[in-house]
Amino acid sequence: MDNKDLEGEIHPLKTEDIKAQENHENSVERRIVSKQSSRLSRLSRWRTAAFFISLFLCLIIVFAFSFIIPCPERPVSERTWFRNYDNAVAYQFLAIEDANEDKVQDVVFAFKASNGSSSFNRTCLDEGLPSPCAFVAAVSGTNGRALWERPAAEEVEWMECGIKQLGAAEAQGCLVVGKPVSLTAVDLRTGEVRWRQSNDFGANYTVLTPVSVIPDVDSDGVQDLIIFIATGDKIKTFIHSGKNGKQIGSTGNLNMDGKARYIRLNLDSSYYFLFYTENSLYAYSLKDLHSAATGMEIKLPSLEQDPQWEKNIDRTTHRLSLLSFGDIRYLAKIPGRSRENILVVNSEMATLINAQNLQTLWTLNVSRVVSEPLLGYYKPDVLGIVLESEIGPNRKKVMIVESGSGAVQWDLKLNSRAESPGPATLSTADHRSTFLIWGEYQVPGDETRSRAPLQKLYLFHPSYTNVLLELRNSTDQIIAFNATLFERSRHACYVLLRGPQPSEEPGSVSLMKRKLKEDVSESRVIWLSQVAVDSEQYVRDRLYRMRFHSRV
Repeated sequence: MDNKDLEGEIHPLKTEDIKAQENHENSVERRIVSKQSSRLSRLSRWRTAAFFISLFLCLIIVFAFSFIIPCPERPVSERTWFRNYDNAVAYQFLAIEDANEDKVQDVVFAFKASNGSSSFNRTCLDEGLPSPCAFVAAVSGTNGRALWERPAAEEVEWMECGIKQLGAAEAQGCLVVGKPVSLTAVDLRTGEVRWRQSNDFGANYTVLTPVSVIPDVDSDGVQDLIIFIATGDKIKTFIHSGKNGKQIGSTGNLNMDGKARYIRLNLDSSYYFLFYTENSLYAYSLKDLHSAATGMEIKLPSLEQDPQWEKNIDRTTHRLSLLSFGDIRYLAKIPGRSRENILVVNSEMATLINAQNLQTLWTLNVSRVVSEPLLGYYKPDVLGIVLESEIGPNRKKVMIVESGSGAVQWDLKLNSRAESPGPATLSTADHRSTFLIWGEYQVPGDETRSRAPLQKLYLFHPSYTNVLLELRNSTDQIIAFNATLFERSRHACYVLLRGPQPSEEPGSVSLMKRKLKEDVSESRVIWLSQVAVDSEQYVRDRLYRMRFHSRV
């Protein structure tokens, strides 16, 4: 017999107790499991509720930003606007900057009058100036509304805008060089004067332009300014604090052999100022100019000297020994693969110089260039140079030259006035450029010219090498002309400042912005060859649809 059965027969009560105990333990285990299941069920419900509440809150936020909270309004730019000033004269300065920080470019210019516009009712007496005086004004690029106007000087010798850290580390401003001698820093956003300093530049002086911004040499946390003043064959050097306009050190003197102009070169960690007269080239490092003005040498990366350049600079005269040119008309900086190169244009040819070793890269026969060399793209991403040269009385030749080889890519002959504006370029989305050129096209073979040339604005794009679009015909005197994209990669426009100059009697001054597409749609198509590839309307439509691109 089994031991358990035997035990049950001997102790029947004990067996019942054991069974009862087992039943009790099983019941306790079931209750524990039941409580755990209930607790897990409640936790799961809380998790589900939390998830749906979070989802609901997210949906509320999304709908609030989408429908309830309005998106910032994008400025709607007018296609064309005019702004007129009566009994005034205009200066030959035109700057394109975003003055009111609405991501649309604005126009800054200078005019001379007894009073400002009716928008502000400012007078010369408000700034303690005799009447009439020179006003600096900023006009909205969207609609031509006056943003600010400020009496700045009796006369304006030069004005430069978009200077960073002018008056403060975070500020942008315009520097006005006035007559009698004064330097005025104007806040680009508000038009308020940040500082004004008087200085003695001497008699019969000329400001060499542009004014150069240099690194902070007085350790006040703000970039500084270097100004070159020509008096006869001497160049005076003034270094001024960008923070308060005070002169740093004393006046330096540079000797030249004639009337000089200059460009600034950035050679890796060195800054050089290249002066040119009709027959000579001179080079000064920023370190030399700073030491001459202050009598001190400070350790700054930007004040280093380039060993290769120093070998070729005469230490007594500062002439560049490797470069010898006559009748120099223009010097221009041309971007290269590793650093900027130098384009030297004299009366007979254009020469590109390697700025690293001062060796000639190419030469091109071109006579009597009449405007500053301009950069543009005839081929996709291949930099070109626009040169305008005189080829006869009231005649000029426009050439687009490849910067790498000096090869002429395209040329055009036009009738032209002596005072016609220079060309302009706008980058397009196909990695090329649109070229805007002033003159009057004359059909080859028609040599009859019994009147002065008209001022017509033409558009050329390399996608149609045998087509010009005649955009507009202007009979007014043009003081300044510029073309730019008023918004990033869109809204291509040109700006015209017209009216009498300071040497003439006051009259009506007009500032105009015009969207380029408006003129393209109404333009006249000119075929440069007898072969018409497409219909005129097709050409207009294709160039109208052309997209633009803001290069970095």
